[in-house]
Amino acid sequence: MTGALSGLRVLDLSRVLAGPWASQTLADMGAEVIKIERPGAGDDTRGWGPPFAKDANGEDTSEAAYYLTANRGKKSLTIDITKPEGQEIVRNLAAESDVVLENFKVGGLKKYGLDYASLSKVNPKLVYCSITGFGQDGPYKDRPGYDFMIQGMGGLMSITGAPDSAPGGQPMKVGVAVADIFTGLYATIGILAALRHRDATGEGQYIDLALLDVQTAVLANQAMNYLATGNAPGRLGNAHPNIVPYEAFPTADGYLILAVGNDSQFKSFCAVAGLDALPLDERYATNRKRVANRVELVPLIRQAMVAKTTDEWIDALEKANVPCGPINTLDRVFENPQVKHRGMVKQLDHPTAGTVPTVANPIKFSKTPITDEKAPPMLGQHSDEILRKVADLSDDQIAKLREAGIV
Repeated sequence: MTGALSGLRVLDLSRVLAGPWASQTLADMGAEVIKIERPGAGDDTRGWGPPFAKDANGEDTSEAAYYLTANRGKKSLTIDITKPEGQEIVRNLAAESDVVLENFKVGGLKKYGLDYASLSKVNPKLVYCSITGFGQDGPYKDRPGYDFMIQGMGGLMSITGAPDSAPGGQPMKVGVAVADIFTGLYATIGILAALRHRDATGEGQYIDLALLDVQTAVLANQAMNYLATGNAPGRLGNAHPNIVPYEAFPTADGYLILAVGNDSQFKSFCAVAGLDALPLDERYATNRKRVANRVELVPLIRQAMVAKTTDEWIDALEKANVPCGPINTLDRVFENPQVKHRGMVKQLDHPTAGTVPTVANPIKFSKTPITDEKAPPMLGQHSDEILRKVADLSDDQIAKLREAGIV
């Protein structure tokens, strides 16, 4: 056994990010993931560059960095699912799989006989996960959904960015497609739960995941702030709605994130910063008071913070056990000694690039470690292998399918 999910087979009809993120996570944990792609084109993200992976001569390969982000550890099989012969292959593969993952528009696979109702007839134990922008029902079900749109519609942008009163204040999206990524992780969780139910009962089931549902769910404390009060929270820049001081402060040479999580830490911070009188002031003695009086308190802290450099503050505050940290650019992230120690970057062998870097899965298992990662596949790299071993087709049959443009 090389992974916790070894022996499971996932038939992945998804593309771009949310679905592929889920199937990559399952592949990392040992599942065999068969990525179904369009002949000649493949996943849309294969062409989403520059940047592209470089070969040994420093020249661009055909593999965009975006595609490499979410397709580690998979096998690529090209099939034209618009053709009856292609649909039959997918049905045969589904009969031999544990999971089907797709992100077609609502009803998009029904016309091909590849929807859950159709595939569950050939495999009643199948776990089938559909990812769409808005779900399988409701007034928006037929709308397309993209991460940027969902961050806006789902409220995230209304609480991200500086307030209108600040210079440059406007709603902002997060710099990574978090609605897609969170949906991919929720898909993984849902699939694993459905597999547990299947193992206990023998029954497969259908999972309906919507980007908007997920974005709403991960509003977390901000959602509850609204539900508890009826007041919609606004944008606070880097400040926290429920904790003070908990934001980025300017220093003598940059910025420092100060993350004071309780009253004891506030006292420790004030002792280091020469602000010993503040914890004794009734207005700032408790977090509740500090949140209520942030407008008066934050300028006092800002005035003190500009007296030292970021590194000087980090050195002093870490000794006092006050949570703090720099705002790193990505080059500094990947040079960080802790990130290096934890092995968060790996090099994977690749047919055309020689090797490609990947950001490692962060899960550290004690019994089934993630050790067998493989580079994202070239388009159709495993077509013959899968058609022979899983679909049980002969070389002559495969040759005829290729000649007809089916694979």
